[in-house]
Amino acid sequence: MTDPLLIPCPHCNGLNRIPAERLGDHPKCGRCKAEVLLNKPFELNQGDYASQIKGDLPLLVDVWADWCGPCKSFAPVFEQAAGQLAGKCRLAKLDSEANQQLSAQLGIRSIPSLILFRNGREVARQSGAFPLPQLMSWLRSQGI
Repeated sequence: MTDPLLIPCPHCNGLNRIPAERLGDHPKCGRCKAEVLLNKPFELNQGDYASQIKGDLPLLVDVWADWCGPCKSFAPVFEQAAGQLAGKCRLAKLDSEANQQLSAQLGIRSIPSLILFRNGREVARQSGAFPLPQLMSWLRSQGI
């Protein structure tokens, strides 16, 4: 039996200890009782950022803006990826317009931008919109 994984709740930011073998069982948050692992991206903002990048499951953040055409065309691809990666990687969307301070802190120069976090640190970054097979290939190259 392996050590449980620490995973932040996307709803309340509470840290949950979840055994790896139970990731597929739709675990609920000990604090707010909502589902911890979603099969769709969740909204990330300045207040949640520090809590959400922690944990043992990688976090892939899509930095986007409502006025950005490529961001809008990439959104369904990112949504599909979230469904395929449930239990392996958490996916979040960061609106760069609504979170300008955080976007500046992250050094966002172009959108869409993808940032992969593991154990509280940025481990990879990719700019631009691309098809699902290319996204999944890039994530595999990052060990996901």
